[in-house]
Amino acid sequence: MGAEALLRWNRPGHGVVSPQYFVGIAEACGLIIDIGEWVLAAACSTAASWNRGRAEPLQLSVNLSPRQFLRNDLVGTVRRHLQLTGCQASWLKLEITESLLLDGDKAVAGMLAELTAMGLPISIDDFGTGYSALSYLHRFPVSQLKIDRSFVCDVPADRSKSELVKAMLSIAAALRLETVAEGVETEEQADYLAEHGCCQAQGYLFGKPMPREAFDALLALPACNADRV
Repeated sequence: MGAEALLRWNRPGHGVVSPQYFVGIAEACGLIIDIGEWVLAAACSTAASWNRGRAEPLQLSVNLSPRQFLRNDLVGTVRRHLQLTGCQASWLKLEITESLLLDGDKAVAGMLAELTAMGLPISIDDFGTGYSALSYLHRFPVSQLKIDRSFVCDVPADRSKSELVKAMLSIAAALRLETVAEGVETEEQADYLAEHGCCQAQGYLFGKPMPREAFDALLALPACNADRV
């Protein structure tokens, strides 16, 4: 079905560095805007390459920083890179955090509406970990919820977390939103989620983070568990 674009820093003399060590600094000093545009450009180019001549399109998810909404012409940036690469809007999925929607900012709502009108689906990443009221789900043009791995990791053994996941799936179904479960690592987790209406999942059960070349090789293999990956 697709993949999520993950950021890594190949630092000379240190090897590959996880984003947990540098994204916070990039956010604080404003570099995240340039980094975010580079990620968007790379994602558009990659999605266009993958889907050229492909019967069933793949969708590439891209995480956005709140600063890209507040200090940048995000809509213009996205539109420009779609045009430059020939990437169709539906081949990308833009992931945002609940914190972006906390204040009900009209400018943010306007940008999300413009992006949706262009054909880009909007997904809420790490759903359930924020502090905002659920009222934003009907006030913003959101099409998907990604259930955070902190809820998924102990399903179905932990009854409380299992019930929370069921509640999230019920809310999403009532609002006609897609759901994706993050951090799925076992068949038991995948079966429980599927049984309760979660049709998409991502995690180590299906694939670990890998370079694009490795994913290209994976695409060349016969489809396996394509309804879940």
